[in-house]
Amino acid sequence: MEELVIRDADVVDGSGADSYRADVVVDGGRIVSIVKEAAAAGCQRPGARRELDAEGLVLSPGFIDMHAHSDLALLRDPDHSAKLAQGVTLEVVGQDGLSYAPVDDRTLEEVRRAITGWNGYGDVDLDWRTVGEYLDRLDRGIAVNAAYLIPQGTVRAMAVGWEDRPATGRELDRMRQLVAEGLEQGAVGLSSGLTYTPGMYADDAELTELCRVVAAYGGYYCPHHRSYGAGALEAYAEMVELTRRAGCPLHLAHATMNFGVNEGRAPELLALLDRALDSGADITLDSYPYTPGCTTLAALLPSWAGEGGPEEILARLADPATAERIRHDLEVTGSDGCHGVPVEWDTIEISGVTGPALADHVGRTVRESADARGEDPWTTARRLLVEDRLGTTILQHVGHEENVRTIMRHRAHTGGSDGILRGAKPHPRAYGTFPRYLGHYVREAGVLTLEECVAHLTARPAARLRLPDRGLVREGYRADLVLFDPDTVASGATFAEPRVLPAGIPYVLVDGRLAIEDGRRTDVLAGRAVRRTPV
Repeated sequence: MEELVIRDADVVDGSGADSYRADVVVDGGRIVSIVKEAAAAGCQRPGARRELDAEGLVLSPGFIDMHAHSDLALLRDPDHSAKLAQGVTLEVVGQDGLSYAPVDDRTLEEVRRAITGWNGYGDVDLDWRTVGEYLDRLDRGIAVNAAYLIPQGTVRAMAVGWEDRPATGRELDRMRQLVAEGLEQGAVGLSSGLTYTPGMYADDAELTELCRVVAAYGGYYCPHHRSYGAGALEAYAEMVELTRRAGCPLHLAHATMNFGVNEGRAPELLALLDRALDSGADITLDSYPYTPGCTTLAALLPSWAGEGGPEEILARLADPATAERIRHDLEVTGSDGCHGVPVEWDTIEISGVTGPALADHVGRTVRESADARGEDPWTTARRLLVEDRLGTTILQHVGHEENVRTIMRHRAHTGGSDGILRGAKPHPRAYGTFPRYLGHYVREAGVLTLEECVAHLTARPAARLRLPDRGLVREGYRADLVLFDPDTVASGATFAEPRVLPAGIPYVLVDGRLAIEDGRRTDVLAGRAVRRTPV
């Protein structure tokens, strides 16, 4: 007898089609039978060793977080309710061009320091060096499934270092080799962080060559491109053209149009993408359903200040003349790290610090924190950068609601939390992205229908990842499933209380096993690495 029958569910299968009522039978980690209500009339209903009453609940495929920063959280926190409780059953990590494989010992230490604000430092044993070894580590058992993107900035750090210069021919060959090896070992594509050092030092020719390798293996390129502020449309167009030349599928990370210069300009972005799609380009994008962004305070610095790596940044900040040059770039010119827009310190909220002595800054904008100390904002920001050794995380309140709504309606849209789980007051998107889509933007605002929204969060990302047996409620597919109440599902996380778990998601199955049952986390660790499907 089969393991589980989910009885009387309203199935929203991920295809975008209308929902239907059915019994769904799960066994051996897969959906083995779907008996629709009409077909069951007058017939014996399927049985199983266990029955789950889904009356009044929607059954859908598990949600796929196309932009996650859980690279170490998956190992540090086996519970991982931040994502599981949202109905997420698969995360794509290795984002924004900086992660922990492939590395050598030198690069690993540099990267750990560079992204301490994203993932912490020193509380996970990083006992791998290659992509394959990292995926093998995940295979020991994690809360949700995970796919991995090769981080282009990390690759450049290994081959070139943290210098702002073109790669030599030998260095480019080394980068091609590292990307090819990572794809052969199971990575699904390549990511970039083109406002983060050292990845931003790569020119288009270098990126195009790496994308050609990605295309040959059936992967995709996922750039955090060069600007989401001044010149944002040109930065998007650069990525579209670059991947066209390389023949590589493109997935645009956290596709937003931010800062005052881009208010109301989302239709221009979508027109650019539609022209490319209509000409045959393979493009998708993800976004989170909030207006503020989140990154590290150090990310705002101009690229020249990051040359040489984290220790060189700290040395420049310690030098008064160089620090003044940094301030001028930030406040007057508009640094490339701040998307070419002069920084507005009253929009920069401090969300997390690594040093306990700095905790009183958290929850304040840089300007508020400076005013409380009777000093100018740059003095406060500089002190934070130095004393927290670049580990400070921030929220940037620079988005526009109409842009967010317009982009999420697009035919190429998928959902991504961009969730950073560290810090005293992280962005609520880390705990609330998927229920916010369903509760606020479907039920309350009517921006998407339920069927449309579920497709955006399931089948569409599964297709981008080239996963032949995930993303739909279909017989033979993996039983990564979520049951939610469409009338009550809602994000509990707020900017004031960002770690509150959502409501209205009582059951989540990973590989056919209940990881969330009656709204509570079980001890199931059924997640594994999801490796690239060979072409």
